[in-house]
Amino acid sequence: MSMTDRIFIDNVNDILNNGVWDTDRNVRPRWEDDNSPAHTIKKFGIVNRYNLKEEFPIQTLRYINFKACVDEILWIWQKKSNRLCDLNSKIWDSWADENGTIGKAYGYQLAKKSKYSEGEFDQVDMMLYNLKNNPGSRRIIANMFNHEELSQMALYPCAYSLTLNVSGNTLNAILNQRSNDFLVANNWNVAQYAVLVHMFAISSGLEVGELLHVIADAHIYDRHVPIVKEVIQREMHDAPKLIIDPDVKNFYDFTPDSFVLENYVHSGKVGKLPVAV
Repeated sequence: MSMTDRIFIDNVNDILNNGVWDTDRNVRPRWEDDNSPAHTIKKFGIVNRYNLKEEFPIQTLRYINFKACVDEILWIWQKKSNRLCDLNSKIWDSWADENGTIGKAYGYQLAKKSKYSEGEFDQVDMMLYNLKNNPGSRRIIANMFNHEELSQMALYPCAYSLTLNVSGNTLNAILNQRSNDFLVANNWNVAQYAVLVHMFAISSGLEVGELLHVIADAHIYDRHVPIVKEVIQREMHDAPKLIIDPDVKNFYDFTPDSFVLENYVHSGKVGKLPVAV
């Protein structure tokens, strides 16, 4: 059975049994349909490890739209874009500004260049440079939480930093997330960053190792509680195998079609979820 499903079930039970409700607070998120407060039950400081050598971490308890998941991570990390016209899904439409962007968020921050002793690079290219030329570095970090421009972002970055670390010939990663909507986004983020680690590893001649996911505020929205309780009762299946186009070696040559899940058996879609914005 999928270890990813087991981790998700354990996390959900921990949040529901040991979490804290914010119903006594004025909260920023509102339900899209009626603008009422979107309250949550939360657990502080959830940390999960995914061994990418053993299985690809995608849920089988429910269907995850893998292509859209990969498309978004390429939009942020490869295209380094904030323009919705560069994204092939509607998941960011609620946060679009009058220019069709999400402001100076996510990919916009990764594309900004800085001067280093090695030359001028944006954050992604500096990571690639170090993986190839200085893999023993303990400074291979990208950070999208730019305080100077937070006011110009449609949404403060949730998954805001990635640390890459090479041990021998193995690439490991830490994904730091300030906030995680557990039903909607938890496994979405895990799966897409697992793909990203594979991309960095292949581009640098390394093997994938662990993805460590650190979540400061892991929460379930009030209207999602009955849904998540139903999901964790579903049948689990074996994890699918990730197949990556062997002809692609360059980080910027990957496309959503470069990744295929073989034998992805799941227990069906969740259906249309209430949206909090």
